[in-house]
Amino acid sequence: MVAAAWPGVDPQWSRELAVPSTSGADEPGTVRHWHVLDNGAQLEARGLTPEGTLLCVHGNPTWSYLWRTLLAAGSDPAHPWRVVAVDQLDMGFSERTGTFRRLADRVNDLGDLTTALGLDGPVVTVGHDWGGVISLGWALAHQDQLAGVVLTNTAVHQPSTSKIPPALRLALHPAVHQWGTVTSDAFLRVTHSLAHPPLAADVHAAYMAPYRGASRRSGVGNFVADIPVDEFHPSFAALAGVAEGLRGLTVPALMLWGPRDPIFSDRYLKDLIGRLPHAKVHRFEGAGHLVAEDRDIATPVFEWLAAREGAGSASGLGGEGSDAAADTSAAPTGDPGIEAGSATPETAASPAAPEAAGFRPLWTLLDEQAAGPAGTGSAVVEMAPSGAAARSLSWQQLEQRIADLAAGLEQAGVQRGSRVSLMVPPGVDLTVALYACLRLGAVVVVADAGLGTKGLSRAVKGATPDFIIGIDKALAAAAALGWPGRRISAGTLPGARRRLLGAETSLSELARSGAGRKAAEHADALDPDALDPDALDPDAPAAVLFTSGSTGPAKGVLYTHRQLAAMRDTVANTFGIRAGSNLVAGFAPFALLGPALGAVSVTPAMDVTAPRTLTARTLAEAAKAIDATVVFASPAALRNVVATREDLDEAGLKALARVELLLSAGAPVPEPLLAEVQQLVPAASLHTPYGMTEALPVTDISLEQIREADAETAAGTLQGGGNGVCVGKPVHGARLAIIPLAADGTASGTTPVTDAGVTGEILVSAPHVKDSYDRLWLTQRESAGIPGWHRTGDVGHFDAAGGLWVEGRLAHVVSAPGAAVTPVGAEQAIERLDSVRLAAVTGVGPAGTQAVVAVVETVPPTRTAGPAEPALAASVRAAARTAGVEISAVLAVPAQPTDIRHNAKIDRTRLSRWATRVLAGGRPGKP
Repeated sequence: MVAAAWPGVDPQWSRELAVPSTSGADEPGTVRHWHVLDNGAQLEARGLTPEGTLLCVHGNPTWSYLWRTLLAAGSDPAHPWRVVAVDQLDMGFSERTGTFRRLADRVNDLGDLTTALGLDGPVVTVGHDWGGVISLGWALAHQDQLAGVVLTNTAVHQPSTSKIPPALRLALHPAVHQWGTVTSDAFLRVTHSLAHPPLAADVHAAYMAPYRGASRRSGVGNFVADIPVDEFHPSFAALAGVAEGLRGLTVPALMLWGPRDPIFSDRYLKDLIGRLPHAKVHRFEGAGHLVAEDRDIATPVFEWLAAREGAGSASGLGGEGSDAAADTSAAPTGDPGIEAGSATPETAASPAAPEAAGFRPLWTLLDEQAAGPAGTGSAVVEMAPSGAAARSLSWQQLEQRIADLAAGLEQAGVQRGSRVSLMVPPGVDLTVALYACLRLGAVVVVADAGLGTKGLSRAVKGATPDFIIGIDKALAAAAALGWPGRRISAGTLPGARRRLLGAETSLSELARSGAGRKAAEHADALDPDALDPDALDPDAPAAVLFTSGSTGPAKGVLYTHRQLAAMRDTVANTFGIRAGSNLVAGFAPFALLGPALGAVSVTPAMDVTAPRTLTARTLAEAAKAIDATVVFASPAALRNVVATREDLDEAGLKALARVELLLSAGAPVPEPLLAEVQQLVPAASLHTPYGMTEALPVTDISLEQIREADAETAAGTLQGGGNGVCVGKPVHGARLAIIPLAADGTASGTTPVTDAGVTGEILVSAPHVKDSYDRLWLTQRESAGIPGWHRTGDVGHFDAAGGLWVEGRLAHVVSAPGAAVTPVGAEQAIERLDSVRLAAVTGVGPAGTQAVVAVVETVPPTRTAGPAEPALAASVRAAARTAGVEISAVLAVPAQPTDIRHNAKIDRTRLSRWATRVLAGGRPGKP
């Protein structure tokens, strides 16, 4: 009837029913007429027994139409669920009662409806906007029927310390409220405009349909008026009751969130997570308030339901342990895999899962160094732009500073589980702050400025830190961009500046406060037991580290204390970096890992968020300051070191000559570059570990091994060699496998293989693989879709000796007609041309019929971007042909677009969009 004209709605779902009221805004026995969308009769007619009921409650000013995708998905015979999407009274196509209905009334109304429908368990509530609160009110009152809760952008608590969102303040203003919500349709149109992308015309019309005319919009205005703005509001007690009731709700929960919501921001999501800490959470980057319109929510809802079916719950929905994606660190059993030391795939065996006994926190060696004979020696050194050491701490001083700051932070409110965003350059302050937070059990959030302002802001807001510790520039960004969290300055600020930036205190003030507290309590500054390490849960969250964002929005990667400790042990056992090593860290993670390894560490005078700022002189000065034995620098940093080597003096050359080990990672490192670097560090063994934020590191290979693999490949004696970058064999404790690539460029299989020459997605299992993606439940499920393995998103293959060759990213595979083309092999062949500095191979056109396009950065650089000169294009095509790839078009650019963090990962997705525009006749512009 009513639903016949609306896209995406089966007319059979539309239903009206008379419901007697039992309490609330109406006299008992008053009959109200409801409209619902209900697929129950349809399932019955098809002979399908539903596995349960989804009770879906819309907010303001939408109606049951919001849930049409869930109704369609629930009607699928593969997973039949009855879906009842209600139109609340005075809303949608339900009765206009003429009575002001408050929150408690609406919860009672919903109970009357479900009684009339005869709903019985298992019931999963689904709510959005203020319908989220109402659905939760029903859930708390019907826990005997309740099997789970699903929430999309909503809120159950308004902090007294902050105002309600500006949009709602405006809608509540006496001069605006009646006109904006009832007299006109402005409130509806503004709400509908929050969709990303904009609603289609017919969908927009469907949303407007029940509210044509002021007489149909009274409920819209009343809903807004019922928002509890403070504790004096009539509905405040009901809202508070729901909010507090959630703390005792233990049924499975799923939260699907649109961060681009001007009303229900991430602070409300954080509050909900605090009340339902066991909930699965997925933030859809780019989605907003109408997340059910912006993204497909039906798929994750039904995946979540399926993941819990038959997991031991009487309701059919199991607990959190039933989630197939919950465990990524446990080693797979019975599956093939190549592990450290394997000569061939056949010799591989499953690595043992990490034992609970014998766990040593990340800072164990730091404490041992402070208490031992090396205690008065340097631990961390900070370089000044002049080339001299600006600051340094001994092991004893470092341990004491950490203990003092931890005590001060605890006084300031930092506690176990608090999220602390660290926005401080590598050096003394960052090292002390990091280890102080970890020893308190706080979760450190690390997202560097290399993400750019937009990416960094997205990351910080998504992580919702409780505290931000930052330099002046970071606190200024926090103030300007509205980042959450109480602010602590890294340095001491003048009073006016401090007030402007909203900094409550500074690291030095907190350390002094902590030292005073410890002195008053007669605490031993070097006693690690003073911070009660036995209370630390090894499997509690310890850090959220953000990816580089080179393949999409940066993702937060969650590590536990056990996984951070396993990372330390893997690096120590693979590279021999232990107490007594002296480390120059031109890469922030290794600067922070140095103290955990018991190694003296120094960061060169450089901007670690811009690797190209490392010069040969600054590298040598840092090496000289600590008599370095180990250097870690990214490929882009090494390129600039080689380019500026003429600036080295005799002392600098001697300092670099004492280096014993040089590591470079972040992107493939060409052999010619390593050969040039070897001349600067003649005594060093050069290694290029392969890894990612989710698992650092995964494999390792030395320059000698690279040359050996290349030689055997050229000679044809290494089966499976070539077509990519050889990154060596698994590091200590790691295990690798492959999911074969299909002709369409996907890797949808579930059986890992280790056969030589088989290209596919690379899988890794290791004790130091991340725990999960932070608030990205769907992404986590995809990455852990094969139990015990992490799907890296990289593609590659093994050679017959067990070496791994990386061929690119799965997302960058070109689906050409009849075959999938991986980019790296052809790119390497093209880059051997004297006229090409960097090359990228990407696809243009529809999947399955994509044209293979090469985009090259020329030597010397071309002045304008566009089609390459005929001679260059011919040589590029010929070079790619040697790698078995036919190039359809060749474009030239002055400079390749690379990621900011490494200055080395080419953004092939961005190039694909640019190449599509150019080849369609558009103006080239900048890629």
